[in-house]
Formats: sequence, structure tokens, C-alpha cells
Amino acid sequence: MARSVVLLGVTGTIGRATERALIGAGHSVTTPTRDDLSTARLAVMMQNHDVVISCIASRSGTPADAMAVEHDLNLIALQAAVAAQVSHFVLLSAICVQKPSLAFQHAKLRFEAALKEAPLTWTIVRPTAYFKSLSGQLNRLRAGKPFLLFGNGALTACKPISDDDLGDYLRHCIDDASCHNQILPIGGPGPAITPRVQGEMLFTALEMAPKFKKVPIRLMSVIIGLLEMFPPLRDKAELARIGRYYATESMLVWNSTLNRYDADLTPEWGQETLQDHYRQLATGSKTVDLGDHAVF
Repeated sequence: MARSVVLLGVTGTIGRATERALIGAGHSVTTPTRDDLSTARLAVMMQNHDVVISCIASRSGTPADAMAVEHDLNLIALQAAVAAQVSHFVLLSAICVQKPSLAFQHAKLRFEAALKEAPLTWTIVRPTAYFKSLSGQLNRLRAGKPFLLFGNGALTACKPISDDDLGDYLRHCIDDASCHNQILPIGGPGPAITPRVQGEMLFTALEMAPKFKKVPIRLMSVIIGLLEMFPPLRDKAELARIGRYYATESMLVWNSTLNRYDADLTPEWGQETLQDHYRQLATGSKTVDLGDHAVF
């Protein structure tokens, strides 16, 4: 059944992919801009709409930015949706909130709690790693530099999901009643892969001999400690903590019974694989704007 959807965060790659999926499924889509993000303006815009999907997210992850975007902007949207009597709110969250230690994770969880208490149907989608976030070393390798591994390169694993597959899953959550009032982890197709395997895939796609360099995790902790000594550098310390988190925690479902991350418990969706993505980047048939992901 065709629905009227308000889509927030359409300027991002996942937002654009979600818009394509919604339109392809026959839904009508309204895309507010940042200038529209006040409760009153959004409430008017949301009149006669069935669903809100929020793909907005903090760009930096620093404490102030995380609270302003992950919580405050989403809360404005939720209040507007309730005022406009929208029936369903779909939130794009992140699987890393399972073990929160970072400012943006706590901000996400705070809004998730507010959403679950709101008088409407809700869906919280927690995806694993994105293809974009695993493409940050592409230009480094093209320049002849080694692929950086944190620790031994096998400390973590993930089931990465493409923008288009994730957009399609968000679309799916509208129509499938089993997704309503649920927290839904989701990954892409195929087995969980480690950073070492990601590097090997990228070298293969570029038709280059693998070359790796290991970075000790303790070095990241030393850098964080030094940055924290100077108040003007505390935002940089948070960025370093984010880097250390992703270097030491898997983006998979946490199995509380076994006290470990569990690939078998991490659901899969879609058809696109990271290996396909790397091949397309290597041949130039696809480009990716790395932005904040070009960290090396």
C-alpha cells in the first residue's frame, strides 16, 4: 500500500538511497531541509503523512554535536510527528549502541528511549558497518602505502551493508508489521569479515600485492591520554576514542549468553557485497565521497 512518508536526512548517502527505495516502491516522499527542523514547521509539514523515517546523524560524533543531532533534532521530529498524528516513526540508529561508551552512542540511546515511550508505532533499525566507512584506505593503497591494521587485524568483524540495501530495508520496515515496535539489528549478505580480510579484498580489487602495517591498540590509548590533558583538544580526544572503539569492538549482534559478538545472530539483508563495492571503486564504475571517512 502506498504511504506518505516524511524522510529526514536525505542529503546523506543513506538518506538518498532510502528515498530511491521509497519512490521505487510507490510511496510519496516529503524531504524537509535543516531549515524546516522546528517542531511547529515540521508538524505542519507532517500533516496527512503516514510515516516518518529519520536518517539524520551527527557528522563528527563529538559530545555537543551528538546531542544536538542524534537526540535534539530527532526529538523535534518526534514531537512534530506526534502533533501531526503520524502513525509510524522509523529511526536509523546503529548497532554499536549495544555497548555504549561514547557520547554519540549515549545520545542515540537517549532518543531511542524517548521514541519507545511515544504514542505511535516505532521501529529502530541498528545497522552494522557501512561500505563507505570501510573504504577510507582506498586512496592510501593507490598511493602505494600499506593497509593499516589495528592490533592483529582480526580483533573485530562485521557484516557490512550497502546504502541501497539499507535504504531498501528501511522501506521494508514500513510494510512489514513484524518490524513494528521492534529494535532490529541488520547487516549485509555473506559471512562476517575482519579488517585483515577487508584489506585483502581491497588489494585484490586494485590488483596489487597485499602490504599491511600493524598499529598497536595501546598507541591509540596513549594518544587519547595526551589529548585529554588539554581542554581545547577534548573533541579530538573523543574522535580518537571513536577510532579506538571501532578498532576493538565488532559490529555484530552481542550475544549476552555467550558474552561475545555473534555473527550467526546478526541478520542479513540485500544482495550487494563489500567485495563487489571494492571492485566497482577500483574500476571507476562507482565513486565514493569519503568525507570524514578518509581518516588515513
